[in-house]
Amino acid sequence: MVTRAMASETPATSVPRTYAQKAGDMGTGLVSRLGPSRTAGTWIGYDGRPVVAVTDKDAAAEVQKAGAKAKVVSHSMNELKSATTTLRSAPRVAGTAWAMDYRTNQIVVRGDSTVSSDDWSRMTRMASGIGTFVRMERTEGSFTPRVNGAQAILSTGGRCSAGFNVTNGQSDFILTAGHCGPTGSIWFEDSKATQRVGKTVTQSFPGNDFSLVQYADGKAGDGAAVVSVGDGKGVQITGAADATVGQRVFRSGSTSGLRDGEVTALNATVNYPEGTVTGLIETNVCAEPGDSGGPMFSEGIALGLTSGGSGDCTSGGTTFFEPVTKALADLDVKLLVATPAAGSGSPAPTASGAQGAAGSTSPGSSTPVAGGTADEPLLSQLTDPRNVGPGLLVIAGSLVALAATRYIRSEQDRKAYRQYYSATWN
Repeated sequence: MVTRAMASETPATSVPRTYAQKAGDMGTGLVSRLGPSRTAGTWIGYDGRPVVAVTDKDAAAEVQKAGAKAKVVSHSMNELKSATTTLRSAPRVAGTAWAMDYRTNQIVVRGDSTVSSDDWSRMTRMASGIGTFVRMERTEGSFTPRVNGAQAILSTGGRCSAGFNVTNGQSDFILTAGHCGPTGSIWFEDSKATQRVGKTVTQSFPGNDFSLVQYADGKAGDGAAVVSVGDGKGVQITGAADATVGQRVFRSGSTSGLRDGEVTALNATVNYPEGTVTGLIETNVCAEPGDSGGPMFSEGIALGLTSGGSGDCTSGGTTFFEPVTKALADLDVKLLVATPAAGSGSPAPTASGAQGAAGSTSPGSSTPVAGGTADEPLLSQLTDPRNVGPGLLVIAGSLVALAATRYIRSEQDRKAYRQYYSATWN
């Protein structure tokens, strides 16, 4: 949730690339160089190295020579794209979604509980005609935008979370989800509608899922490049980037607090009841009604805006995000960013269960908000290994025990994030 009461200037700066970004850049560069007929996507492996799906041994050799891993697959990106084109050309069925699963070299088509058996049978027959690499899955719940009860900005049409602050050079705006409200919607900070935030001046939904809320006074205020995390603390946003499959990410929302997970697919298409949205980031991060419009980020880098999904944070689910980079380009605005702290760097990722290569990734650098102190930033306290307890230091005498404690430490840090932010988000 973006707040206006932060303390730092927000000039555009050159920011250091995170470990995940560097791995993603290498994989993307190899895919671009080899072409869509010889590759089928890239992702971050569990050891942190980029993996590129290739269709021949010569391409595999080039990938390995560049320092990445290669996985030889049967279907190229051209074939995967052709399959999604066929799916898009079929009559629209609300409650369905599909995305390219680079790791399995398949197109995964999902149908929620609202899809009738007749519609699902029809789509299954179509998938069989495309090829065996199209996988059909039914999912519980329904694919819906995550509106109704999100934080901080309210209008007659509902409530939503702000995503990130942006500017066109003359005026500042809140970048949030497009389904939150149509152009002309007036937003307030309180339920009594006495503290006006601004008005929606641009909306793109369906098709895309982003909108701009122009501040009533034209300015976002000091420290607009900080995502508030409660208790007078915040996370500095230092830039924007494209997400990478396998990257560990964080999503914030007033209903379910701070949650983390992994990017599972890109360029996803979701058929909401209100319309179809394409080009989304698919993740296994959970979300619930009320989290809509909120920011997704990692290591202080803005990645996405919460669009919608299925499931909840008790049983788990799938959540889709509008890419921030696409929204910025389409709207011709720039992200308001903070100056990175001197000497700040990104920790090398370590394998951590389902979180994969980015298990040690954090939301980003902490900073005090209005009324806070800079003596010891909140996130530094949470991630400081000394706070895990002296018991781990006793066990660290053997290499086996050290490996075990690193896993436990990662799990405890993640639980601390969830417990703290869930309790203090408002």
